[in-house]
Amino acid sequence: MTTEQSPDEYWLFGYGSLIWKPPPHYDRRIPGYIKGYVRRFWQSSEDHRGTPEAPGRVVTLISRSNWEKLNDHHEADDVIWGVAYRIEKPKVEEVKKYLDIREINGYSIHTVPVHQADPTLPPIITTVYIGTPDNPQFVKDIPSADDLARHIFDSRGPSGENREYLLHLHAAIMELHPRSRDNHIAELAEIVNMLIARDGRGFSDPSTDEQEEVES
Repeated sequence: MTTEQSPDEYWLFGYGSLIWKPPPHYDRRIPGYIKGYVRRFWQSSEDHRGTPEAPGRVVTLISRSNWEKLNDHHEADDVIWGVAYRIEKPKVEEVKKYLDIREINGYSIHTVPVHQADPTLPPIITTVYIGTPDNPQFVKDIPSADDLARHIFDSRGPSGENREYLLHLHAAIMELHPRSRDNHIAELAEIVNMLIARDGRGFSDPSTDEQEEVES
């Protein structure tokens, strides 16, 4: 199987905010999953869901080989569900520039095959933005689920409250396909919802138009 994108098509895989906040100029949206990675809320956000003084947390992907070295106590799913977007050919360069601007907070470009929900259909070779463990925004100290959920609950940045990002992501993953799930995100969402019920505060309006980082 080829691991390079066709020169005639440009596909992007979204596994974070891009699931519910898609890129511009796409003409196909296909739910699917990738293998060989773990999705974690271990990327600091200083420009969207937090500030430099108090960074929030957003998701990144970690290769299985790297993840197995991190002594993580959180449960890992077998696959990562998300969305593959095909960008209109005349707009590919424009969208790449847009994504490169959004990718300023520690993410780098990789290529992954996305498996479609229908196993009879071939994988789609896509571009994906990943905050690898060697990027400066990666959270090196692995927190407990309770501590991470509390951090997300308390954080806020120019794009709005960190907990809003988490709960949007959880809902978006659950809506992708009857088999789609993410146990790490579901656990955090459950804890944050309990904190919201205890605290009694809903979401506040973001202070600016939301333009999420590409934790795709």
